[in-house]
Amino acid sequence: MGIHGVSRARRWDAVATAEAPGLSGDEGEFAVLPDGTLLGEQAQVPLADALELEPPYRAEAVRREGDLWAVAARRIEVARFQHEGGEVELSVVDGERTLTVDGLRDWGSVPELEQPLASYAVHARRLDGDLWEIRVSTL
Repeated sequence: MGIHGVSRARRWDAVATAEAPGLSGDEGEFAVLPDGTLLGEQAQVPLADALELEPPYRAEAVRREGDLWAVAARRIEVARFQHEGGEVELSVVDGERTLTVDGLRDWGSVPELEQPLASYAVHARRLDGDLWEIRVSTL
């Protein structure tokens, strides 16, 4: 008997369960910066500590029962640059560039998002100050 079909891409790089007393709500998310700084609630520290993953990463957590939480994380790419807004998108298709900041067209440029590809899209989401989470997709 063989294996059929194409395997699904792995969504998470690490998963764990942890007790997080004092954490409110039933769901949450946080990010951990390259230097280990947690961007989230102090009560989420036990969740970050339970993950065996080198930062930087973004994590999502779901309450299972009482103070027990399931937490999953995926690695992220980060870049440092100065720009306005909280989300920046740059797309390049056949040499035509489109830049948007918080959903509105922008006529500036962000050299740090430029890629050595013919057609691509880069989505940047501000993490903290001049540190951004970036995701690059080829088109």
